[in-house]
Amino acid sequence: MVFGEDTHELGLGEAVKLALEYNLSLKKSEIDLEAAAFSEKNLWSVIFPTISASAGAGYRRHLFSDIPLPNEGQFYSLGFNVRLGLNAGIPYAMKSIKLAHKEKLLSYEDAKNQLSIQITKLFYSLVAADDNLLLLEENFNLAQRISARNEVSFRNGLVGELTLTQSRLAAENARYNLSAAKVTHEGNMAEFLAMLGMSLNENITLLGDINIVRINPDSEALINKYLSKRPDIAQKTQEIEKLETSYNQISLRARAPSLDLSLNWGSSAFDPFTDSLSATAQLSIPIDPWIKGTEQSQAAARASDQIKKAKLDLEITENSAKTQIRSLSALLKHSWDSILIARLSLEAAQRSYQLTEQGFNNGTVEQLTLQDARNNMADARQRLLRSELSYFNMILDLSSALNMDWNTLIETYGVPSEEI
Repeated sequence: MVFGEDTHELGLGEAVKLALEYNLSLKKSEIDLEAAAFSEKNLWSVIFPTISASAGAGYRRHLFSDIPLPNEGQFYSLGFNVRLGLNAGIPYAMKSIKLAHKEKLLSYEDAKNQLSIQITKLFYSLVAADDNLLLLEENFNLAQRISARNEVSFRNGLVGELTLTQSRLAAENARYNLSAAKVTHEGNMAEFLAMLGMSLNENITLLGDINIVRINPDSEALINKYLSKRPDIAQKTQEIEKLETSYNQISLRARAPSLDLSLNWGSSAFDPFTDSLSATAQLSIPIDPWIKGTEQSQAAARASDQIKKAKLDLEITENSAKTQIRSLSALLKHSWDSILIARLSLEAAQRSYQLTEQGFNNGTVEQLTLQDARNNMADARQRLLRSELSYFNMILDLSSALNMDWNTLIETYGVPSEEI
């Protein structure tokens, strides 16, 4: 995709859309999903009869005798056969096909949801990185201004050589930090754009802000409402249904009577021309599956055991999911304090720098003290960025654990700013 030389503004919605369209794993899942949908659409194939036709030609005569054979010479034959097998397991075979389609659909939707969450995390991490670059650039510009001012002051004999050297070193450190962050950001941006099928050569600007909203989730209410909607829970539930269907299919196919209907037509050209038509109906009543310990009986028992194990797996998955939801909810409730502390720390660092800068201008504060105050302010800004990004990622993790849109989660459990 080429956008030309102009800057292309890329929002989260468009980024997610491009990723879903470009992702090769999703394309493979689409193929499997279409195949499963086609099988469900053609359920009649389960009971469609076996149809075959035959044709042949040959030559007939004695090998070592001149005595002619009846119908000696060339001959040909034609045949047509239709066979229909009916058993009590057919309805469950159809249900298995439907369940297979549902399973593929669930897997496909889960893959789309997980990719959307991944793209959202990457998008906002890059947005946070952009903000961090602005902070580093501001810090570098400030260090340059101080260094330039000290150059003038040194020439006028107002500051010593040590102060000048320290300011130059601070400016170079700020330059290095900015350069290293740019290299890392460009690499992360290239990986992100590659996931969207785009090139780093395209001039892309990400549109979005990390607007942090405090949320107060009710873990038990979320579990009751959304636990069954989790893809892993739904898959385990479908697995049980599929195994039960397979068990019924095996049991009925093995133990219930089956009916075979067959129609044959044949024609051969000897002398004279003859043809034949036959139809048969055969009812089979199995006996060995009813005897305990036979192979058929053991197969049904194994299928029953698989159902029991699948139900235990479902219970294990449910317990693990409940623990995850409770843990993430608790983390969100308690992690808001880290953002408040980071905000207060930034306010304190900014005020400290202002006072330190005033003291430096008045000649009462040394260069090292001013440099430390500036670094503390930059560190406080970065801590706040990291805290906000970490909190937002926890919101995304909780929404993923619930198979719930993260915007809906914020709208439902967000705390109004006046109550914070």
